[in-house]
Amino acid sequence: MKDLFKKPLVKKIIFTFAGLFLFIVILNYLVMPWYVSSSEIKVPKIIGMSVPEAMKILEDSKLTPVVGDTVLDGKYPKNSVVMQRPFGDDVVKKGRRIYLIISGGEQVTTVPLLMNKSLIDAKLQLEKAGLRIGDVSYVASTTPKDIIVSQEYATGTSIKRNTTVRVSVSLGAVEGSIEVPDMIGKTRTEAENVIKNLDLQVGKVTFLPTFRELLPNTVVDQYPAAGSKVNPGNSIDLFICKYTDTKEDEFKAK
Repeated sequence: MKDLFKKPLVKKIIFTFAGLFLFIVILNYLVMPWYVSSSEIKVPKIIGMSVPEAMKILEDSKLTPVVGDTVLDGKYPKNSVVMQRPFGDDVVKKGRRIYLIISGGEQVTTVPLLMNKSLIDAKLQLEKAGLRIGDVSYVASTTPKDIIVSQEYATGTSIKRNTTVRVSVSLGAVEGSIEVPDMIGKTRTEAENVIKNLDLQVGKVTFLPTFRELLPNTVVDQYPAAGSKVNPGNSIDLFICKYTDTKEDEFKAK
């Protein structure tokens, strides 16, 4: 029997069982009681808080914050917590790791060039950029019909994805509703009053030297010409004579 215990294999088996028994005893009477009796903590709710604020609250609660992935999120500001594991109000052991998912801010995109494109082309460009066509208005323009002449946001502007973009589309050259009166020979004051009474604007006023027998501040030309059709709010340019008595003055005026 003594010879049996002297064999290496038998010794190895005996030592293995002895070590296993010792491990079980330590686990059962030391480790498990310590673990069971250690403090339990309710996890704070930190969703929506900034990262520094959330980490401080967790650390003050004797928990270990771990910053994880960053996701694009329109609900919470950039660099704030959008998710936590374990959840708020869960009961965990002191020192437990709390994993945080951080907001990268809202998804943004760049407004494409829509000017001088057809409405169909504009819709395709907007869809590629993650945007949508908004209200479409039609305006009289020298630009060919059905071509976009203006857009709500300038090209290259960064805006939220799924935002709508308003555009204005050309109706082509459309004759106005107001006939331009003949103002040649009228005084400047008379001409300006006529223009304003027709719901038009006084445009550029240019003074020209003249040797004709006209009083100063008399209209000698206009643009658009009398009889032209314009729309309310359009401008009428006036050319007004000023008195001069030398050719040198005329040359300088030119």
